[in-house]
Amino acid sequence: MRGEFNMSKLLKSLALLVFCVTVSATTMVAVASAATSEATNVNQIEKALKKTSGAIFPLGEYNQANKDNFTGDSYVARLESKNGINVANVTFVKGAHTYWHIHHGTCQILLAESGSGYYQIWGEAAKRLKPGESVTIPEGIKHWHGAAPGKMFQHVVITGPAKYTTEWLEPVNDEFYQELD
Repeated sequence: MRGEFNMSKLLKSLALLVFCVTVSATTMVAVASAATSEATNVNQIEKALKKTSGAIFPLGEYNQANKDNFTGDSYVARLESKNGINVANVTFVKGAHTYWHIHHGTCQILLAESGSGYYQIWGEAAKRLKPGESVTIPEGIKHWHGAAPGKMFQHVVITGPAKYTTEWLEPVNDEFYQELD
């Protein structure tokens, strides 16, 4: 119908955008070499991304709101939040990843854009996410996602509607996580 939001069209457009500007693996090597401490310097990351033409979206702000639910450092750039749809670029620094969590009231779409990452749905094997790939995590499903061990990773995340909650759970087992790569 005219005037209604078309999620399928948005997803196709975003997938095409991500595909057309997929960052090469050399971008993440350059970024990883620029990130030499746990307190990663935002300017170094942005400079490394721009040097290799890998800055698709802004790095954003340090993810202070979720620092207790992520391992390592992460950054979030809010890209869109209209019509109840939230779109953000998330950068996971050197092996950072989320704890297990559940989204209530929305699914979560992850569009891998650069680096090397993983996601896992409870009860299933962990799956690698490579640039240009996407996954939809259904509403109410326990999962985690983020960078591969020791790697950088960026993905676009899409959620909606605006009124949803995230239930944060336990950390991912570190021994299991470290064996992924």
